[in-house]
Amino acid sequence: MDEWRIYGKKADFNRIAREFGISPVTARVIRNRDMCDMEEIRDYLYGTKEQLYSPFLMKDLEKACDILLEKIREGRKLRVAGDYDCDGVNATYILLTALKRLGGDVDFVIPDRIHDGYGINEEIVKKAAAEGVDTLLTCDNGIAATDQVLLAGQLGMTVIVTDHHDIPERGVPLAAAVVNPKQQDCPYPFKGLCGAAVAFKLVQAMYEKGGIPAEEAFAYLEFAALATVADVMELKGENRILVREGIARLRRTENIGLNALIQACKLKKEAIVSYHLGFVIGPCLNASGRLETAALSLELLMCTDENRAQTVAENLRQLNETRKDMTVKGTEEAVALIEREHMENDPVLVVYLPDCHESIAGIIAGRLKEKYHRPSIVLTDSLEGVKGSGRSIEAYHMFHGLQQSAEWLDKFGGHPMAAGLSLKKENVAPFRQSLIAQAGLKEQDFVKRIWLDMELPFAWVSMGLVEELKALEPFGNGNSRPLFGCRQVAVRRGRVIGRNANVLRLSITDAQGTQAEGVWFGDTEELIHTWAEKYGQAQVENMLRGYQNDIRFTIAYYPTINEYAGRQTLQITIQNFIA
Repeated sequence: MDEWRIYGKKADFNRIAREFGISPVTARVIRNRDMCDMEEIRDYLYGTKEQLYSPFLMKDLEKACDILLEKIREGRKLRVAGDYDCDGVNATYILLTALKRLGGDVDFVIPDRIHDGYGINEEIVKKAAAEGVDTLLTCDNGIAATDQVLLAGQLGMTVIVTDHHDIPERGVPLAAAVVNPKQQDCPYPFKGLCGAAVAFKLVQAMYEKGGIPAEEAFAYLEFAALATVADVMELKGENRILVREGIARLRRTENIGLNALIQACKLKKEAIVSYHLGFVIGPCLNASGRLETAALSLELLMCTDENRAQTVAENLRQLNETRKDMTVKGTEEAVALIEREHMENDPVLVVYLPDCHESIAGIIAGRLKEKYHRPSIVLTDSLEGVKGSGRSIEAYHMFHGLQQSAEWLDKFGGHPMAAGLSLKKENVAPFRQSLIAQAGLKEQDFVKRIWLDMELPFAWVSMGLVEELKALEPFGNGNSRPLFGCRQVAVRRGRVIGRNANVLRLSITDAQGTQAEGVWFGDTEELIHTWAEKYGQAQVENMLRGYQNDIRFTIAYYPTINEYAGRQTLQITIQNFIA
């Protein structure tokens, strides 16, 4: 059973409302996002790219900038070493195109997820040396590549690391420059940048020193924004400005590849929001790195031919559809295994799916975590033994959990909420037993908490409020969409719609008698079955026919505007319910 809570943060909401010309409801939502003083609220609402921090505040960034500009002047061969996810692809694109703009002799390498694994490896380093590369520039990886950076130095290459991942216990590699805001002695004020945003900062500095107008550097913000959302970074502080400005630019992008992908996904360019970055565009760019090669996504971003861009974009869209189908099938297999083996009460779910494509193990683990609200690890056969990915809940530090069972693992890494690991097949069972035995979780840890901004009767919902709440975008990790509660909502009638009968459109009335149109995009069968169990099938039949009935439920919702046939109407979008 989920646990619903209402934020109890205090403030003078009327004063905030008067100061910024907003409603007290919106003022309360802002306060619930931990904005306290007026200056913080002003930045939250109106922050612009002029308020971004100077890139030169980042440790080693100016050193990296100077080295690269000198290498370009000397005509040295440069190579960008990226990563196969959306963040890595966008970071690679930013650095590759910027270095070419500066006159650099530059190419790139992106590891293969299956054959190479994450980050630069010895083979990549040796190949670069054999091909006469003078300088390796990493992006979205490299902070843990101590041995590989050392090897590159021994082979006569200069290495510059740009990354955003946590600093390993053994410290940073001995590179010519290490640019990562998470370094303990880095004075950069904001630590939550993604890899592409760190790359953008480096480009800002190179363009400034190279005499290229600042606006040309800002043109990369749409790519940094896409990567920030796709990499699920917190949309707070500087990230909020990066993403808001980046989305505004994406809506008018001139990038041929992005335009083709937007068209292939049937999106309205001018209506793009953070949701589309995280759940439509980003997954398409990720899909090539999961199922084929991330070089395909990079090719799309660099396309200069519209016909080729359309072909690549459609390929990526279809790859993502394949990935989604594989994820559904894999999740169904995982759930069936959990229920067949009665694992659903295990404190940590460890599911071994030998035939699962290793690139989607983490996604399936995330689905299991959402369904059962338990830390979940999915293991699958790989070229070398067994590989796995895990996703966690707030109460369980997954990396520490793996450390406690490290005797059964060959390699592992990660952070509190996610991790990757590899082990021998014969160690799967003892690893699972060890992890479960040492989990240290209590029953209350498995309760999912749903946080509401406030209880909001339907009479308070207006077109103006919906438009006002849009000013709080971009929504995502660290800046959740506003969520309101309403008790004892009466269901006057309902009808199931949608190609897959997966939408329930409702006419509802709150306890004060205010009528509204509602919509539920969740499991329609589950909701109707829940009502039938509580109120009886006859009451459900009456509801579906629009007759008088006794059905009531409590909802968590956010207000939206439904557009149909040129007409706009208010809509209560139901996110969760208590029957």
